[in-house]
Formats: sequence, C-alpha cells, structure tokens
Amino acid sequence: SGQITAFRAAEGFGIRLDVGAGFDGSVISPYYDSLLIKVCSWALDYDQALAKGLRAIREFRIRGVKTNIPFLENLLQHPVFLVGECDTTFIDSHPELLEFRPRQDRANKLLGYFSELAMNGFPGIEAEAIPSKIDQPIKVPPVKAAGPSAAFEVLQKEGAQGVSRWLLEQPQLLVTDTTFRDAHQSLLATRVRSRDILKIAPATATVGQQLFSFEMWGGATFDVAYRFLHEDPWQRLTALREQMPGTLLQMLLRSGNAVGYTNYPDNVVNRFIDEAATAGIDVFRIFDCLNWVEGLRPCIARVVETGKIAEAAVCYSGDITDGKRVKFTLDYYLSRARQIEQAGAHILAIKDMAGLLKPEAARILVSALKDALTIPVHLHTHDTSGNGVASLLAASAAGVDVVDAALCSMYGVTSQPSLNALLAATQGSERDIGIDPAGLQQLADYWEGIRELYAPFECGLKAGTADVYDHEIPGGQYSNFRPQAISMGLGNRWDEVKKMYRTVNDMAGDLIKVTPSSKAVGDMALFMVQNDLTAEMVIEQGHDLAFPDSFVSLLSGMMGQPDGGFPEALQKAVVGDGEVVKVRPGELLDPWDFEADAQDLSALLGRHPTAREQVSAALYPKIFREYSLFQQRFGDLSVLETAEFFYGLKIGQEKAIEIEPGKTLIIKLLAIGQLEEDGQREIFFELNGRRRNIRVLDRHAATELATHEQADPANRQQIGAPMPGVIVEFHVAEGDQVREGEKLLTTEAMKMLNVVVAPQNGTVKSLPLAVGVEIAAGDLICELE
Repeated sequence: SGQITAFRAAEGFGIRLDVGAGFDGSVISPYYDSLLIKVCSWALDYDQALAKGLRAIREFRIRGVKTNIPFLENLLQHPVFLVGECDTTFIDSHPELLEFRPRQDRANKLLGYFSELAMNGFPGIEAEAIPSKIDQPIKVPPVKAAGPSAAFEVLQKEGAQGVSRWLLEQPQLLVTDTTFRDAHQSLLATRVRSRDILKIAPATATVGQQLFSFEMWGGATFDVAYRFLHEDPWQRLTALREQMPGTLLQMLLRSGNAVGYTNYPDNVVNRFIDEAATAGIDVFRIFDCLNWVEGLRPCIARVVETGKIAEAAVCYSGDITDGKRVKFTLDYYLSRARQIEQAGAHILAIKDMAGLLKPEAARILVSALKDALTIPVHLHTHDTSGNGVASLLAASAAGVDVVDAALCSMYGVTSQPSLNALLAATQGSERDIGIDPAGLQQLADYWEGIRELYAPFECGLKAGTADVYDHEIPGGQYSNFRPQAISMGLGNRWDEVKKMYRTVNDMAGDLIKVTPSSKAVGDMALFMVQNDLTAEMVIEQGHDLAFPDSFVSLLSGMMGQPDGGFPEALQKAVVGDGEVVKVRPGELLDPWDFEADAQDLSALLGRHPTAREQVSAALYPKIFREYSLFQQRFGDLSVLETAEFFYGLKIGQEKAIEIEPGKTLIIKLLAIGQLEEDGQREIFFELNGRRRNIRVLDRHAATELATHEQADPANRQQIGAPMPGVIVEFHVAEGDQVREGEKLLTTEAMKMLNVVVAPQNGTVKSLPLAVGVEIAAGDLICELE
C-alpha cells in the first residue's frame, strides 16, 4: 500500500499488459486487491515464453510501493519452475524464492538528495556563498606512463630500514606533497572530495615521480569523509593505491587517538594500523598531541610489525630562539627526538603544526637533530606567517632530509609552503628537487580550478599573518575553527577568540597544541568568549560551569601527560572530584568487542560488515551509523560532480549523470511547490523525460516556527544551554534523583561536545526538549526541583 511515485511498464512483441491500478500517482489501499498490472507472455516454446516474461518483469520500474517483482524474478529463473514440475508445495519447499536482493533505486535516491539541496541547501553553505564559476570545465593534465619512484623501489627491495638508510645517503632534497591531505584540510576545512583527487592522481604520480611521498589520508580526512562528504575514506585509500601504484602513500596517525578525537582501546588502534597498511599506506606519520613518547611507543611498534615506515613526530611549539619561552627549548626537542629514535622509529618528523618554526630556529633545530640522531629528519611546517619557504631553505641548508610542501595553488597561509617556489629556489643546487616545473604547473592549474568549487569552505585568511606567533592556532585547525566560531554567533568576535585561544593555552600551562589537544583548547576558548569568562572566573566558578567535554578530557589526563602536568587549580576547577589519569589511557580501556559489534552492524547494514567497517564503527560509532543511514537514503553520491554534490540544480537546469558505465540519468529540476501545513514542499523533476515528484521538509520554515523557553539565569534550578548547538544525548530522565556534578545531557556544536552537569542535588523536574533539537545559548534544557 501507499502512493506510486513512478510507474514504467514493459513493452515488446510477445507480451500483453492488462492495466489495473498501475499508473503515476495512484494511491494503493490495503483494503482491496491491489493488482497493478497483469503480464502475459507467449512464444513458440516454454523456454522462450519464460525468457520474455522475465525480460518484461525486469523492465518494470515501480516506485513508492512494494511489489512482487523480486519474487517473480526468482520464480522465472528457478530450475524447478523452468521444467514446469511445480506442485502446491513448491513455494514452501523452496524458501530461496523469498530471498530478495535489495533494490538499488538509484534514480529516486538521487532525486531525494537533489530535493534536499533544492529546499534546504548543503549544511554550512549559505545561498549567497555559492560561487559563480561552478560549471566551467577543469582541464585534467595528460597522463604519461611512469615507473615506480626511487623511494617506493627501495621500500619494496630493502624494507623500511632500507628507506631510512637511503634517505641519509642521497644528497637530493626530497619532498612530501601534502596537496591531497593537509593542504585542503588547512585551507578548505578538509572538504575536498575523493572524486576531485582521483581525477588528478595518475598525472600527479607521473609528475611527482621524484618526490618522496604523497600525504593523502588520515588526520581529519577520515572523520570529514563520513560526516560531511558522505563517502567512505577506505575507498579513497584503495582507489588512490590503484591510481598511484608506484608511489609512497603517507597518512597522519594521532597515536592512541588513531584518526579520532579521543583515546581508543589498543586493539582498535592496532586493527586500524593493520587495515591501513593492507589497504595501501606506506608511511605512517605518528604523533602524540602532548609529545608524550609513551603514547607513541605502541603505534611505532605496530607499524614496524606491518613492514611499513614508522615516521614518529616531535611537535614543535614556542620558539627556541626566544629565551623567554623556557618550556620548549632546544634541549627539550633533542631529548624527545632521542627517545623517539630509541622507540624504533625509522624517520623523525618535526611537526610544526602552526607554522611557528622561524628560519633561524629551523637552522638551529635541524642542525642539532642531524648531529644527535642516526635516522633521517623530515620537516613539516605551515605557512601562516609567510616565512614557510624561508624556513624550508634554512632547514635544507642545515641538512634536513625531507620537507613538506603543497602545489602553488593550494599553498600558503594555513597550508604548507609552495612546492613550485621551493623547486625554483633549489634549481641548479646540490639539493635540486628535480621535478619538471611545467608539469608541476599543470597540476597547480587543475587545483586552481577545483578550489573555486570549494569557495564556501575557505579558511578566511586572504594573506599570511605573523599574529600566528601570538595565538599559535595550528593551520589544520584554523579552517574549521573560524567557521565553528561563526556558527556559534561569534564571527564578529573572531579576534577575541584568537586571543582567548592563547589565554587558554597559558592558563593550562603552555601546551603542545595539535589534534586533539588543540581542539580542547579551541573548544574552551569558544566557551569562554561565548560566556564572557576570564581565566580567574573559570577557577572561581568552575564548580557551576558546563565545560566542553574535550577540555574535561584533556585536564583529566585522557589525552596524555604534558611536561610538568596541569596547573592544580585549573584541574580541580574543571575535573572536580572526577578521576585523573596518570597512565597511557589505552591501558585502562577494555578491548573493543568486535564480534558483538558485528551483530549490531549487521542489523544496520543488512549484511555482515567488512573488517574496515568494523574499525570505522569502533572509531566513530555515531558518525558511522549516520553515514550508513544516509547511504541507504540517498545512495552512492560519488557519481555526482562536485558542483552538483554541494549546490544541486537550479530550476530549469538539466544534468546528465552517469551512475555506472553505460547507464546515464537525465535529471531536470522543474519547480518547487508551495509550503504545506506539515512544513513540506513538493519538488518537481523530470527524470529521463518522465515526471517525478518528491516531498521534502522545509527545514528553514520549521526552524522559524520553533521557539524555546529561556532559562532564568537567577534561578539555579533552571539550566540553560551553555552554547548554541544540538541536543545529542540525555544521561537522565524526568523524575531521576541527581547529585551535584552528575551528568544531565550532552550538546554538540560542530564536533564540540558540552556535557551539562547538575549544579546542585535534586530531582529532574522536566527535560523540555528532545534529542536532535537545535538550541540557542540560554534555552531552557533542564529544570530541577
């Protein structure tokens, strides 16, 4: 029963159709014989009649109601039915007739997605932010056959230790190209889709044959792929491995955090490393967000077991040329580097995530490391200040083995220094990078065109700025952090937010700031600006504040241990009487039960999950579930060009979409209907020349109608939302007895979680809003008595 949204009947000689209730828009009631259409087929023999009947059945397209078409397809192909030897027990004795392959229904799913875009737009993109040049063709450079890179050949023949020796022996300055990962994470909020990367991958492998590696996975790309791009990050990795077979592929691994923002059990991290190595990762850059070497050791050991290259990082903060910054000194970095070498790393990385490494500091640090270590040194920096290329050249002169850079159309500000500029600067020298500049420029031209499609996600910086030396915000965080501030209504206070970021760092004892510690600092900065708090007020009023979950996790030791620990007064204010961890968090977490989880995932997916899906669900349970449901609702959107994916269709616009080789859908958006009483509108399309209508909720209208009661700030029993966001979980129910400090509910704003706790003992009188409801700061979310 239901309404038929699409009906296409079969046609052909040797069949007859007797039409019943089958037509577009027909409402099928459950209270009468709902025969849609009858099909009769005939031929000169039984086999031909069956073949015609099967073909006719397969040509039907009926959407909106369930039909017996899958059963009839099974029936007309069954070996017993084919010989005509059926009796009344036939169906009962052959249950396989009722085992149906799920329908793809790709056309209707795509129409549903285009309806959402037409009505509500893509999350985070305002209508006025849509770029004008989204339909212009972007030229992909021609591809010439190329053999494996020298670094790749060494890994295949001599293993990871051989690569380490080879890097030390050869004089050339080697480069890792970050365009596929950190460049767009830093500039475009990690929003670049696999489709755009894969188009240019073969040409990139050819032009970049002299490069050391391509950083193309890990970091924020894993989360963003599922959460915002609705694509599988594992598919990106395996597809790039196929497109770039003779190159070293590199990823960023957050030690015990893997590619997440919290610590995971050791068996989850180990399985992730194993799967990533199998899928195609050659170089694992591993870092700990607080430079705690104990957090690095298990991951280094696991990578070494896989036979891949373990590149462990010491994260750079402060300024070793500034005598006033006494915590992060040259001796500090040398000590950490020696510990990393002793832990078994094949390469040491200097991870300068904010671009704080000035040219002179680069010279001093690299020179000292080359004298102190027997393994190669790989320098990663950002160009926020504009000093990036100068720092790379200073490091090159000091003997650094590998540096990171990005194509000139994806370089600068919060991204890496320009690879094209570095190439020009080293030409003719002993350290010449050795890449064809014309080929490199062709790659850059492609990215210049592609970048226009992602304009709404730009980080906001138009040029480099030396104030990074003051606020110390990492480049990879900046492009997400500013939109996060804007979404919370703090766009006009961005300068305050940046200053508060440094304030939080200082009040926490001067930290290494890189994911996830940088996220914790950023969340706290937004929280303090939103609520007009000072450092002193946090200490004094900490008892009554609903701190961001990430900051509580940081101060409780769940992200590791910083040098010197955390200031006691701040830790007491934030953690209260909660447990403070002093050991590696992975040691305290129970192993993940993959077997039990597979049963839950089977119910979600309708099939047994793959090993990689199990890992993803362990890392991001909620996000993976939402991704899976999105896929079931809208299908595989990788078939869409980026302009179509983000911006949809304009009224009157027609697009040809190839959903598989040889199968193309012609979709045209005709009109958008009036707002109905239930808040929905009807969207009118033409699909392959036939009319299709989709009903969709107008979320803008629904939001305008929604108003929430405000909490009375003077009434301690009324608890208001500390920040704008969405309610994601309740920890109590109405009528529950709660104690002071007990968790009440959790809210979320762009990956920032806030756990709201009870300010006093009492009973939960009301929880006026539901999970999923959008809230503004001050909305009443809980009342005690």
